[in-house]
Amino acid sequence: MNILFCYKYRDGANYKQYNEIVFSNPLKREIKEIELFIKEKLIDGSWFVADDWNIPNQFFKEYMWDNKIDHNWHEFDEIKETDEEVTEKNTIEDFITSVQKTTLPW
Repeated sequence: MNILFCYKYRDGANYKQYNEIVFSNPLKREIKEIELFIKEKLIDGSWFVADDWNIPNQFFKEYMWDNKIDHNWHEFDEIKETDEEVTEKNTIEDFITSVQKTTLPW
């Protein structure tokens, strides 16, 4: 089974932009193990910086950046197994490596 990672960008005005990524899982990692790796690196249990994790950011491209409401944090929604086709060249192992390299801001 492949791994579906779901997340969103929510700006300060509460507008949301969602994304889903499907990673291959060549080593057949358990979903609970992957979820633990992710959750231990989330800011306040929900947030992360997409660029730090080497995944596409979901900033609103149709609007100019507004320092009053925009920020670089994205929100983790869920991770689960899927039979959907892979959308990323990186595997879930590559993703976990990127996640583990990040440091929390405190």
